[in-house]
Order: sequence, then structure tokens, then C-alpha cells
Amino acid sequence: MSTLNKYGNFKALGKYRNKKQIILCHTSREVDKYLTSLRFRYNQRFDRIPNFVITKKGEVIQLLDESSHSRFFYNEEVNKNSVIVCLENLGWLEKKPLSNEYISWDGSIYNEKVYEKKWRDFFFWEPYSDVQITETSKLCSKLIELFQIKKSCVGHNTKVDGIERFEGISTRSNYDQRFTDLNPSFNFENFVKFLENEQFAQ
Repeated sequence: MSTLNKYGNFKALGKYRNKKQIILCHTSREVDKYLTSLRFRYNQRFDRIPNFVITKKGEVIQLLDESSHSRFFYNEEVNKNSVIVCLENLGWLEKKPLSNEYISWDGSIYNEKVYEKKWRDFFFWEPYSDVQITETSKLCSKLIELFQIKKSCVGHNTKVDGIERFEGISTRSNYDQRFTDLNPSFNFENFVKFLENEQFAQ
């Protein structure tokens, strides 16, 4: 795994060593904007802080200790029992008329390759980078070993009934249909292969 870079001085709600789940989500904006929003929103009292952020270039940024939790989810038990890993990604995109460019929900211009699939009322998505998927699998492997989390993965991004009780790796979109992360471009097949290779190498 790439070197961990710590960022900010965020305060956790508490610590819990008996983690059961790793939840993958994304930033919905560029990483610099995301980190700045975490630091300064609500007069520096924003409390929906993930444990880790993984950039498009594969940099792994730690915001909270592995065993710490914030109010990232609406459910206190989910927050306490989970490690939140957030990937840099714009999410859904809208095509600009008479242009080859796309625009994100916050007005960011995107003119690179898009992933096309109709899902949850959207058609265009920013792809996750290959290095992101690799680094995410490496980080998840470390967390699985650290907390003795079950080596299982939901493996898709649709809603799952009873996901709160699942032990292993899930995504925010497994929790509710209103969430669009991870988006359809995430290659779960490659992620699971990388994860298995990492676990085998340890």
C-alpha cells in the first residue's frame, strides 16, 4: 500500500475496536474541494468525516484513526461498527449541450472519458482509476487483518436489505437507493481479485 498521509485535526465521536464492516463511498467532488469542505463547513464543526480518502492518483489520506468514528451515517451503530473509505470521484455527470464536456453537480467541468450506464436516473459517470481500485484493495486488506473483519464483499452497488448486519466490505449505495456511490463504473471483479492477492501475500 502507498504511504499513509495524515490530514487535518478532525475530532472523532469515539473509538470502537470491534469493527465489522468497511464501507466504500466517494467524495462527489475533487479531492482538494472535498478536504477543504470537511475542514471549514459548519464553522469547522462538520462531523461527517471518513476514516480514509483515496485520490485518483492512488494517494491514501488518513483523516481519522482506524478505530474512530464520526456521524458519517444516519445510524449510530453503523458508524461505530464501520471504517469509512472514501474514493475521489465526481460521481454522476451531465453532458453539456453542443460540447464534448460534462459537468458535475457542483459545476466542475469534466472532459475525460466517461462511463455510460443508466442507473438511478443518471446516465454518465466518472470512472474510478485503476490505481484507486488497487490501493483500495490494499487498504481494505490491512483493515481486515487489523480488525479481523470477515473476508467477504457484497460485490455490487445496489441496495441490500439488512446490510447493517453484514460483515465485510460494502458500499454506501448498498444502504439506500438515494446514494449513488459507488457508481456503476467501479470494477468489483478486479477489486476482489486484487483483494484476494493482497490477503494471500500477507
